[in-house]
Amino acid sequence: MKLLLTSAGLSNKSIAKALFELVGKKPADTIIAFIPTAANINDEDKGWFVTDLYNLKKQKLKKLDIVDISVLPKEVWLPRLKAADVLFFSGGNSPHLMYWLEQSGLKKILRGLLKTRVYAGISAGSVVTAPTLELSNKDKRLYYEKKFGYKANKALGFVDFYTRPHLNSSYFPKLRKNFLQKIAGQIKKPLYALDDQSALKIINGKVKVVSEGKYLIFNK
Repeated sequence: MKLLLTSAGLSNKSIAKALFELVGKKPADTIIAFIPTAANINDEDKGWFVTDLYNLKKQKLKKLDIVDISVLPKEVWLPRLKAADVLFFSGGNSPHLMYWLEQSGLKKILRGLLKTRVYAGISAGSVVTAPTLELSNKDKRLYYEKKFGYKANKALGFVDFYTRPHLNSSYFPKLRKNFLQKIAGQIKKPLYALDDQSALKIINGKVKVVSEGKYLIFNK
């Protein structure tokens, strides 16, 4: 399985290069299916979402499709995912994304699709690849459980470690080294904290950090 786990998408040339190395094609020959579902639930300003899409558009792809698994029937979204080289999952709310991965039926077939495709994630899209949602934003999890009655804990389990995006971000003041050290002591498994200029390039379980910024690794 090939994965690119990012904090903020293709935010620099190094991360973009890593993606197309995983795909094995030039951008002009690459089709990306962008799944925006995780972003649907939040009522915050979506400027970051537009930036993430713009960074994809700048790659001059063969095709950039937007495929929302929460509004389209399977007979519509599945052929479009099968046509893509990359399944790119947006940031937003991790429990909401997991809910729709389950409800849509995509979770059951995703491993099979990824035998010949690359999984790429932004923030929540990266978080859900872990064993559980333990490191997703607690406030968002509680809000989602209260609002929609869905208590999310299990994640996709594609990797045996945790990813925490937005290290040192002004929007997430808790995400600093001291706080993350405490969290790492509780989960025991490896934890990769990535800032918005960093990502993880993964091939069959082998992890390589790609960064033009800062990152921290715990329990490694």
